[in-house]
Amino acid sequence: MIAVTKLNDHSMMINAELIEILESNPDTTITMTTGRKIIVKETVEELVQKVVQYKQKIVKIADI
Repeated sequence: MIAVTKLNDHSMMINAELIEILESNPDTTITMTTGRKIIVKETVEELVQKVVQYKQKIVKIADI
């Protein structure tokens, strides 16, 4: 799960495994595999970094 901030400043956690598309138009829109769209304050680059960090944690835990 990664934390994101909606435009109304509410934080939420989303399942990084369900992210299908990240778009910047100009607001960042996350499209989930379920078809749900979420508009957030983070940039595409910030979201990619969060997903990479999440995946690194998963791999690290699996190595234990």
